[in-house]
Amino acid sequence: MAARGWQQRCFQSSYRPVAMDERIDPDELLAAVGFDADESVLTRRQAEVLALREHDIRQSDIGELLGTSRANISSIERNARENVEKARQTVAFANTLTAPVCVDIEAGTDIYDIPPTVYAACDEAGVEVNYGSSNLLQLIDDAVDGAIQQDTVQVPLRIDVTNDGVVHVREQSAERTE
Repeated sequence: MAARGWQQRCFQSSYRPVAMDERIDPDELLAAVGFDADESVLTRRQAEVLALREHDIRQSDIGELLGTSRANISSIERNARENVEKARQTVAFANTLTAPVCVDIEAGTDIYDIPPTVYAACDEAGVEVNYGSSNLLQLIDDAVDGAIQQDTVQVPLRIDVTNDGVVHVREQSAERTE
């Protein structure tokens, strides 16, 4: 059987370079990144599919490698990505519970009002922020897709700062009541 294009590329594992014209061992790939199914929100199969997709392997090729259909791989990947997003939201929630600084930003706020507001709240709590103004605004823009447009906050945001000065940003829930 002739090697496919993706099989001819190489990727580097922590163990040794693995040529794609060899059969990829998903177990080796997961071991290289330290996956532990007992400590993860992902099933082993979901982790295998995500790891292989992150190496630019097509769903149909993953299906062939794992002995299943492309449609099944698509479903596994979609569910895995949903689980990863749920895990991110869970971590954000846990950070909110323990963060000494929580700042709510209303939609319509000028973005240049955000850094002084966050810094004032941090000063009051005795927490040092690890970000300058421009980096803080970039973090907000990166954390919530579409949060900032034309120097204005588009959606209500919650900005939490940990004791270590790490900033977490998320969109406020629509169901939230005061």
